Amino acid sequence: MVLKEKKNTKTTKRDDSPKKNAPKAKDQKSSDKENKKKKDELKELKEQVSFEKDRALRLSAEFENYKKRSQREINDFKKFANESIFRQLLSVVDNLERAISAAQETPEESSLFEGVKLTHKDIIKLFETFNVKAVEAENKAFDPNFHQAVTQEETDEVPDNTVTTVLQKGYLLHERLIRPAMVVVSKGVKKETEETEETKEN
Repeated sequence: MVLKEKKNTKTTKRDDSPKKNAPKAKDQKSSDKENKKKKDELKELKEQVSFEKDRALRLSAEFENYKKRSQREINDFKKFANESIFRQLLSVVDNLERAISAAQETPEESSLFEGVKLTHKDIIKLFETFNVKAVEAENKAFDPNFHQAVTQEETDEVPDNTVTTVLQKGYLLHERLIRPAMVVVSKGVKKETEETEETKEN
């Protein structure tokens, strides 16, 4: 009797059980989580960089404004440092102008008159050197920023609120008012018509 030998054939079966695939899924999940974390960190870093950039720009702008403001203050100080001196000189000019007006009525004192006029001219020239100039007032519309009304004058020769007389000159230092002009301002003349009179009588 011949015995047939059975061939032992080993077959490898593929095991697709969830237990063996679990580590791969876990690794994938961990990798996704890590990528998300990196993206979040990158986003946060970009936002921080943007914030710091804006902050630097604001600080730079503030510093430029500070420099400009400081320069303006220095320039203003240079312009108006002598303001108090010029204020005191204005009364000297006023007196000289009064003397000139009075001397015109007594021509026999011509030498004194010429001396006063020359002194006045020199002071006015000094004023111009330091940008001190008189306020325009006569026959101009009344401006409370530059004129100070002392009284009103009824007249129909000029429009209402017009400066008719300058009692004392005003002065500017670099366009800043250091003394307003003392002026007389026009006021319309009140006229009663015949119709108004008739109405009153009736």
